[in-house]
Amino acid sequence: MVDRLVNSEANARRITMVESCFGSSGQPLAVPGRVLVGEGVLTKICRKKPKPRQFFLFNDILVYGNILINKKKYNKQHVIPLEEVKLESLQDEGQLRNGWLIRTASKSFAVYAATSTEKQEWMAHINKCIEDLLRKSGKKAVEVHAAVWVPDSEANVCMHCKKTQFTVLNRRHHCRNCGTVVCGPCSSKRFLLPNQSTKQLRVCLNCFDKLSRDKAQQNSTNINYLRNSLKDRSESSGDDDSDDDDNFVPSTTTPEQSEIFVYVSKILNYQ
Repeated sequence: MVDRLVNSEANARRITMVESCFGSSGQPLAVPGRVLVGEGVLTKICRKKPKPRQFFLFNDILVYGNILINKKKYNKQHVIPLEEVKLESLQDEGQLRNGWLIRTASKSFAVYAATSTEKQEWMAHINKCIEDLLRKSGKKAVEVHAAVWVPDSEANVCMHCKKTQFTVLNRRHHCRNCGTVVCGPCSSKRFLLPNQSTKQLRVCLNCFDKLSRDKAQQNSTNINYLRNSLKDRSESSGDDDSDDDDNFVPSTTTPEQSEIFVYVSKILNYQ
């Protein structure tokens, strides 16, 4: 069904409408082969508190933004390539119901739908788009994903030292590796997390120690591999010079707000 909509006028109109809602603050979304599968309002668990966000599912990306005027104006556009996404269903807990995790290499977060049916539709359609993308590209699913940040409201004291209470002066910080809420002294270290940034990021002391050990072990493995490779090469080549280069270089919404997936089922009626 999605393939039939690729070059349809209705699909082009819908994508143009989404672009216009984001205005100059958003990036162009109309590219060859892209199809708008559906849209809806989901509650995203943000650092401070849950907030409604407008989501748009395309056959290759997931887009969301802040709602300024519903169905008319959005800002702070975020574009997530579906090839990087992994979904994990969440159990209902108190008022937080019908939720799942959206995991990517650079950022992970939880969202909640208005009904269980809407949750099932979102997850089914996203997973189908991911499956189709990976099959067509021949790529493998991303295995390493960023941690989900613990909301500020769930931590009154540092989750590392268990002592420091958070106040106006003692600010909360998040470990970029595990997502826990920690105080300044317990997150004074930084470490390079290539999937998230080209700069070193704040991490808790536990993660810094673990990441440092893992890096040292990896470096040791690479050195041993290089040493053995050079030894094997020397033994096999003798004194002859070779032109071959064999060196190894280590290197909360309401049902009325949602119009999810109306396009795949109804868009053909607009043609």
